[in-house]
Amino acid sequence: MRRHRRSSPPRRFPRPCRGWLAVCLGAAFVLAIAWQEPPDSARAEEVSGGDLGTDRDAFTPSTKTVAPGTLLSEGSYVYIDNRFGQATNNVPEYLLRIGATDWLEWRLGANYADNPRGNVVTSVEVGEGRIGRFNLYEADILYGLKADISDQDGLLPESCFIAEACTPTSGDLWGTVPVATAVAGWELPGEWRLDTSLRYSHAEWLRGWFSRWAPTVILRVPVTERWELHAEWFETFTKGLPIDTVRPFFSPGTHYLLTENLEVGIRIGWGLNDTAAGFFSDTGVAWRY
Repeated sequence: MRRHRRSSPPRRFPRPCRGWLAVCLGAAFVLAIAWQEPPDSARAEEVSGGDLGTDRDAFTPSTKTVAPGTLLSEGSYVYIDNRFGQATNNVPEYLLRIGATDWLEWRLGANYADNPRGNVVTSVEVGEGRIGRFNLYEADILYGLKADISDQDGLLPESCFIAEACTPTSGDLWGTVPVATAVAGWELPGEWRLDTSLRYSHAEWLRGWFSRWAPTVILRVPVTERWELHAEWFETFTKGLPIDTVRPFFSPGTHYLLTENLEVGIRIGWGLNDTAAGFFSDTGVAWRY
């Protein structure tokens, strides 16, 4: 009797690997472009002027990289007033940016979150599916890179790409979260600035993995050489959960340079629907050395 051999199903990458593959391919593509045609070196040096170009200043990252041989240390305390359950507290949301070349920086960070609930209002990624569970916590480390892509030339924006990952060191969810962010910005008349970004992460929930997208737009307005105001809209939405969520926010903020290398800032925000946190505040400091 002839036996019929069953054909094996086509191999597919596990869901966590797909997120990593997308981030790694994007980073490799961007680095290849930047390596062939690096942006003008004056761009990295521009950060050493009046604005530190911090990423913690808003949900939308800066289009600037840190000048080579320079360190930029950023940290925040974030309070999130969730609509359901206990509030979330994040500290220190620490990020160390290390200038490697005129177009590339390395990034290292750490954070501790008390009662993380999935409301993402900063660069720190957290899981989902925790509504109704209390007294939870999560500690993470962050690592990655940021590369300049283009300088502004007419309608062509100044742009950069961030590839990084958040790895839990304690808590209920242990999957490393890959994150990819594309940022673009335009210098406007009066030294106003319009920036936008799109962030993608492949995060974990209690029963598997899902995708989270985050489009943003921000208008930055200088008041003096040391003082800046901004207004920002951003949104996170998920794909791959049993019940996907959309969480839009409006967030004004400000920062002030105490010295040439020391900046303090605060931003607040409100959720614009019932699934977003009702309110959040973010108070932080940045030190360049």
